[in-house]
Amino acid sequence: MPRLLLVKTSSLGDVVHNLPILADIRTYFPDTRFDWVVEESFADIPSLHPAVDQVLPVAIRRWRHHLFCAATWREMTAFRQRLRACRYDLVLDSQGLLKSALIAIQARGERHGYDRRSIREPLAALFYTHRHTVSRALHAVTRNRLLAAAALGYPPPQTAPDYGIHAPRQPLPLELPPRYLVALHASSRDSKLWPQAHWVELGRALAATGTPLVLPWGNEQERARAQAIAAQVPHALVLPRLRLAQLATLLAGAWAVVGVDTGLVHLAAALDAPTVALYTDTDPRRTGVLPGRAQSAINLGGVGRVPAPAAVLGALERLARPPAIRQHSG
Repeated sequence: MPRLLLVKTSSLGDVVHNLPILADIRTYFPDTRFDWVVEESFADIPSLHPAVDQVLPVAIRRWRHHLFCAATWREMTAFRQRLRACRYDLVLDSQGLLKSALIAIQARGERHGYDRRSIREPLAALFYTHRHTVSRALHAVTRNRLLAAAALGYPPPQTAPDYGIHAPRQPLPLELPPRYLVALHASSRDSKLWPQAHWVELGRALAATGTPLVLPWGNEQERARAQAIAAQVPHALVLPRLRLAQLATLLAGAWAVVGVDTGLVHLAAALDAPTVALYTDTDPRRTGVLPGRAQSAINLGGVGRVPAPAAVLGALERLARPPAIRQHSG
């Protein structure tokens, strides 16, 4: 049985963008099994895919802040031993960064990656056994799929991406209404945020139809924003802090998801939740939500173009589906 190692460590959106290559590869090599190196904070995502045997968490983001700590070096040694415990038929680094190339070179197997013209850090290409040219102008999902096709020698895929994941069936630590909309209001960059007044206008319009906003958050600043929005929107619900796997369950059960340019909005689309992605400072042609086979996602806006609440409501109407009651709490 062929065994491949995938190196795609971060960020959350990039990890989601890498998922379709598993289905592509198994179309031509159906018995292939995969191991996946990923940052520890995103390890829940490849774990959701049935073709992934082992998730190998790496902690580069944490280790680099504690390089002179003995515990860090013990963890790094243990990770390297686990990485080298298996010989792989192929090692595929679709991250294309120096940090990911240095991980790939420690694994046992022929290493494939982008050539120097195809990545932001050309030095990484020096560490691959085989290098492949893929245009940097393409969408990230398409780039990953073309790299995998070149590495394994099958035709470039022409189908919609198959992300292949399903949210875990698990109780959540709160009661949710049968029909709700998840508002992904937070981003690591303020320039990507959607105006708070727009969230309030959208939330009030949805509340009038019996669809409340639910607002997740990941840090205190995001919680404060969620509470400020909820204070002005009838029936809005600020969630407790959830783990990534719990957020996947929340997104999959939503009537719809509206979110700014963040990894969670890509996860929602990968789970086939009806998704409207809002872009204000980035180009959705390259990093926008790319829906799977259900074609249940719409991108709005772009660099310097802030979508209006009316446009979001129109997009939701186009994506509308009959509400379904899902059990989220035990």
